Amino acid sequence: MNVITDAHKIDALLTRGVENVYPSRDFVRARLVEGKQLTIYLGIDPTGPSLHLGNAIVLMKLRELQDLGHKIILLIGDFTAMIGDPTDKSATRVRLTREQVLENAKNYKKQASKILKFSGENKAELKYNSKWLGKMSFSNVVELASHYTVQQMLERDMFEKRVAEGKPVHLHEFLYPLMQGYDSVAMDVDGEIGGNDQTFNMLAGRTLMKEIKHKEKFVLTTKLLVDNTGKKMGKSEGNMITLADSPDEMFGKVMSWTDGMIEPGFELLTEIPAIELAAIKDELATGANPRDVKAHLAEEVVTFFYSRAKAKAAKKAFNALFQDHAMPTEIPTVKILGSIGIIDALVRTGLATSNGEARRLIDGGGVKVDEVVVSGYDLSITPTENGNVIQKGKRHFVRVIQG
Repeated sequence: MNVITDAHKIDALLTRGVENVYPSRDFVRARLVEGKQLTIYLGIDPTGPSLHLGNAIVLMKLRELQDLGHKIILLIGDFTAMIGDPTDKSATRVRLTREQVLENAKNYKKQASKILKFSGENKAELKYNSKWLGKMSFSNVVELASHYTVQQMLERDMFEKRVAEGKPVHLHEFLYPLMQGYDSVAMDVDGEIGGNDQTFNMLAGRTLMKEIKHKEKFVLTTKLLVDNTGKKMGKSEGNMITLADSPDEMFGKVMSWTDGMIEPGFELLTEIPAIELAAIKDELATGANPRDVKAHLAEEVVTFFYSRAKAKAAKKAFNALFQDHAMPTEIPTVKILGSIGIIDALVRTGLATSNGEARRLIDGGGVKVDEVVVSGYDLSITPTENGNVIQKGKRHFVRVIQG
């Protein structure tokens, strides 16, 4: 496949949704217009069972590079996930076992294939960093650590904060950026892409590439999609949209976003042209109904990951549920024997993860049975012939049936 050097496409690649470029945009632009195939990668630690929209933002940028003809690597951090990335963490992460890591990663390629091409011409390559990190001896680790100083590590904000607060910083957390940085060396890449929260780790790779390979690796960081508190949308914050979500779930979750997330959502998660982005910004500034614009965003997001037809169907279902107050046409069912208390029913159906959460939902008036608000913990349900519908909040329904 020939490498494309179109100036407009390269400028869009280096600006839309991009937070920073190291060493500079001019450096990367010069590399891209050379016409040589570059090797660029994205590393993802499998700390959860599904990729999410935070990953999708970076994958979409990686797809732009793939479309330009460059070699793309999706690296699964099956070794680094067992160490635990300390990024944005005020305390040490709970370490995962190898079994947990591999179980989490089993659907990543399938989910990433909604964005990247893993077949045909210039297909993306999938790699696992345990291939080289798992084989390192202690002397190898000591040699690698000799290329970084404690002072460089302490420049990391969360390390500084923890030290100032008297909280522990474990040595294995110092090793994490070295391990991630060594991925670049092992694969001999030209560039790396990641979210802005990964800047420190990716720049560690730049340092190691200079020290060991005498090579200038570029780093491109993407903007983060944040909620109304400024926290990123992701696994750690519990407010993510996953690539395993159904079209209806995806549409509904976008509609739950704050109005301030509309513009960045269009920029980061859709492929609409820049001129349309500007028009949407003007619409919002001149009094357009944010809900209508958000519905447009939700439709575009679902279209990208599924299809226009499924996006329109999801929009219709959402409007029927929230505008017409209709119950969904398809409700998951759970069989129970005899009678069941409301607390146990919420946990058994998955509407609550624990008895404590079930009580909090009831206390907040967020639970209904057959459209009647549950006001106490002592309600017992004996399923009728057609079953009984338990509702959590506005969007989650389960029908319990006798079985």
